[in-house]
Amino acid sequence: MQISPTRIAQIERRYEEAEAAMARPDLAAEEFVRLSKEYAELEPVVKAARALAALKREAADLEGLISGGEADADMRALAQEELQAVKAQLPEAEHALALQLLPRDAADARPAMLEIRAGTGGDEAALFAGDLFRMYQRYADSQGWKMEMISASASEAGGFKEVIASVNGAGVFAKLKFESGVHRVQRVPVTESGGRIHTSAATVAVLPEAEDVDVAINDADLKIDIYRASGAGGQHVNTTDSAVRITHLPSGIVVTQQDERSQHKNKAKAMKVLRTRLYELERERAQSEQAGARKAMVGSGDRSERIRTYNFPQGRVTDHRINLTLHRLPEILEGPGLEELVSALIAEDQAARLAQLDGVA
Repeated sequence: MQISPTRIAQIERRYEEAEAAMARPDLAAEEFVRLSKEYAELEPVVKAARALAALKREAADLEGLISGGEADADMRALAQEELQAVKAQLPEAEHALALQLLPRDAADARPAMLEIRAGTGGDEAALFAGDLFRMYQRYADSQGWKMEMISASASEAGGFKEVIASVNGAGVFAKLKFESGVHRVQRVPVTESGGRIHTSAATVAVLPEAEDVDVAINDADLKIDIYRASGAGGQHVNTTDSAVRITHLPSGIVVTQQDERSQHKNKAKAMKVLRTRLYELERERAQSEQAGARKAMVGSGDRSERIRTYNFPQGRVTDHRINLTLHRLPEILEGPGLEELVSALIAEDQAARLAQLDGVA
């Protein structure tokens, strides 16, 4: 990737302008928030650019010392060693700056809606959906994120037929977005007396959460049904009409919510899910219009795509998009071990996008 000095200079100038503007005592709170966000986005680029510039200056100084006549032989030999060490650091510094200059997904900094549904495999698929949910809970804890369950449909055998949660924190969508797809498990179910390995699946969808300003929802486009909640939920279930079903007529999206005792809370949660799904529709539409431009090796994110296999007998997890196998299944399901997979997927995506910008891909 060719790095334009003019572009770097513009970024540094804007960074310094934002820094100076934030120090003004008369700055409005809304403007301070906007500038702080811009400053935070520019800071990693500026730091990487300044680190690279410092290395280049050091290399130039050492070359001048070596070629000049002032230094003695021992000093020139020492400078030559230092120069080699500095030059060895340059490619890594250039790569770090190139990564910071990659176009950002506007949704990367957003919280995310995590949806897990049991697929083929009956009770075993529901148990696996529960395993995945706990894995993401523990991973969220390890990242310092907050995870709140929005709704859940429990299976009688354990686990979930469906579970939806909201995940809030720094860089949530950027880290979780490659988890969307079909996750497959191979193991001997507890109920299997013959010891045969069964294959089950669960689908995971990670959607960037929408803000009120992202999606305009016309009340006339909504059909809202109130009914009596059913299923597990304690003594208050079936005693009041608190469950809510919202149908968005133009898109046909239907969201139901019955986990809360309050009709108003159920409606608020259902609207949050609806707004997020509508925002994702808009994102998909925009991306398809630009399409063909980006098809990274991590896959399309299509939820019909089998992305990962968790093989219990062999204790391994394989991500099929990047052909990575880790023999650390227990640590991965415990949550923190998932970071190695997440980091590998992000690195592969960055490499593919860098290659495209270079005209290689």
